[in-house]
This record gives sequence, structure tokens and C-alpha cells, in this order.
Amino acid sequence: MSEWLRIAARSDVRNRALKVAALVGTILVAINQGETVLAGNFTPALFAKILLTYGVPYCVSTYAGVEAIRDRQSTP
Repeated sequence: MSEWLRIAARSDVRNRALKVAALVGTILVAINQGETVLAGNFTPALFAKILLTYGVPYCVSTYAGVEAIRDRQSTP
């Protein structure tokens, strides 16, 4: 587990995950909460949903990046 977290904390993995989260998260917020955001109806619940909407692609990208690196390292 500590090896997995060490790889996840690498700047290349982190930076790619941030870029993916920014792009995919923005698209998903626009699709799922766009009308509410444009209407200015911000609530704590909406803010939490938006954070999760960005967090999910960040986690998916990090997981994929770490596993790709681990696979490449274990291949002779």
C-alpha cells in the first residue's frame, strides 16, 4: 500500500490527474448542475456535489496512472 501511495503522490501522476479532473469535472458540472449554478442557487449540498464531481475523475485518473506505472515496473 505504501508503494501505491508513493506512486500516487508523484508529481507526474498528480498533475495528470488534476488536468483530467479539471476537464472532465467541468463538463460533468455543466451537464449535471449547470442550470442551478447559472441560476446562482448555491447551497452547501450543491458545493459538496461539485467537489465530488471533480473528485471522482481525479481518483479514477490517479488509480489508472498508478496501476499503469506498477504494470510497467513489473514487466521484465
